[in-house]
Amino acid sequence: MKKDFTLSLYDYLLGTLKPDQYTFRTFKDFLATPDTKTIILRHDVDRLPDNALRMAEMEHFLGIQATYYFRVVPESWSEDVMRRIAAMGHELGYHYEDLAIAKGDYEMAIGHFERQLERFRAIYPVKTVCMHGSPLSRYDNRDLWKRYDYRDYGIIGEPYFDVNYKKIFYLTDTGRRWNNESSSIRDRVDSGFDIPVKSTFHLMELAREGKLPDRIMINVHPQRWHNRPWPWVKELVWQTVKNLVKRSLIKR
Repeated sequence: MKKDFTLSLYDYLLGTLKPDQYTFRTFKDFLATPDTKTIILRHDVDRLPDNALRMAEMEHFLGIQATYYFRVVPESWSEDVMRRIAAMGHELGYHYEDLAIAKGDYEMAIGHFERQLERFRAIYPVKTVCMHGSPLSRYDNRDLWKRYDYRDYGIIGEPYFDVNYKKIFYLTDTGRRWNNESSSIRDRVDSGFDIPVKSTFHLMELAREGKLPDRIMINVHPQRWHNRPWPWVKELVWQTVKNLVKRSLIKR
């Protein structure tokens, strides 16, 4: 049985997509130049920043630039990794979860957002941000912008607000499957496409056969992808348990 979600397979996926005449763009660059045949490559670094660094190196070797959104919690935040990723030409952004951290207190949340954005900008001139789903929290971090405007902070884009998913195909590995809505509480979009993707192998097959749309945003979580057997199995088991919990929460 072929193993999905390995770093070696991710490298192969990049090689399969790149010759297909796609232009890879960071989210910031796509907002400035929305090319007709584009892949916006996005990484939500929920944890294991060293895995993010390995992916960034693979992409850099292929001349690909991506966007990396880091949380401010210890399991994600690594200034050394962030600086090294930025030095390769990748974009850094804030994977914010301020409303969940502040337990719904909007004033506390926006203050926390301001302070963390300042921390980020001491490392990189952040121009885009992206919400963290916080699946175990009752609060949707995007609701912060019902009272405030991220553009007031020099932010030019947020993927859940500034992308027309009727025209851009969204692919996410949330739940350790591609577009697995049954195990995703908030990483969902109103898509204009009905393209089931059964596995990374299937995704590469669709690419080779020219069956993918011209514009795609791919969201890859680095902690899901491992070459070594024990971390791979650990992530598989942990994600299976999380998916069961999330399905229960969705039903409730």
